[in-house]
Amino acid sequence: MNPNAPHLVLSRTNTPETAGTSLAHGQVQYASVRSPGKLTDNEDALAILPVDEHRSVLAVADGVGGRTGGADAAELTLEVLARSVAAVGEDESALRTAILNGIEAAQAAVLELGIGAATTLALVEIEGNLVRPYHIGDSEILVIGQRGKIHFQSISHSMVAYAVEAGMLCPDEAVHHKDRHIISNAIGLTDMRIEIGPAIRLQPNDTVLLATDGLFDNLYLSEIVEKIRRGRLDKAVNALVEMALGRMLEPGPDLPSKPDDLSLAAFRQRG
Repeated sequence: MNPNAPHLVLSRTNTPETAGTSLAHGQVQYASVRSPGKLTDNEDALAILPVDEHRSVLAVADGVGGRTGGADAAELTLEVLARSVAAVGEDESALRTAILNGIEAAQAAVLELGIGAATTLALVEIEGNLVRPYHIGDSEILVIGQRGKIHFQSISHSMVAYAVEAGMLCPDEAVHHKDRHIISNAIGLTDMRIEIGPAIRLQPNDTVLLATDGLFDNLYLSEIVEKIRRGRLDKAVNALVEMALGRMLEPGPDLPSKPDDLSLAAFRQRG
């Protein structure tokens, strides 16, 4: 596999598809699966975009359910982003601009569809041992240490997530909240905004996880952290997918369960 070739992954099946690739600075494992029993398209998409031996971009997008063209919005967003990132070339200072320009271009392209389409986006820019997160909506980003410490967690653009951040709602209660799916920000909304997080220095074996709400609506945060923090990355990603799908199909008492498309990408810094 060419390490500098972009990989745009779109799943249209009911079977979990897991795959991985090596980057010069670490390993990536990813998966995308349609909601169990769903007959229409998977509305998620994900992209692995190597830039050069030092830089990469990872992204997941979740077409907003209940709005026409969710799958189209997610796919179009990542295609536009991929073109913008691919044009960076060897200019080391241009990647952030390319990402922001790509998101703005994706916003214009989704609006031009004229069908009310929208999508969330979670994206990370990786340069050597630095990672910077960008997000729009409720697809989330985590940076997790090998011992389970959360070095970064994005805050979803929803009233439920804001209530958790303000201390008005505990995270485990939020997973069960009836309004958890209502978001206030998405590509395709006229007032879309981009939230840019801080630059985070990765330690050897730290893991960066990006996922759509199909993961975070079916597993508690502690469960996600415990599965992804150690061991082989491919096994960790497989375990998360299997556990989330199992929860969707057969929820246990007092456990979260919300059938949905699920996509995730995990990057682990080389030790």
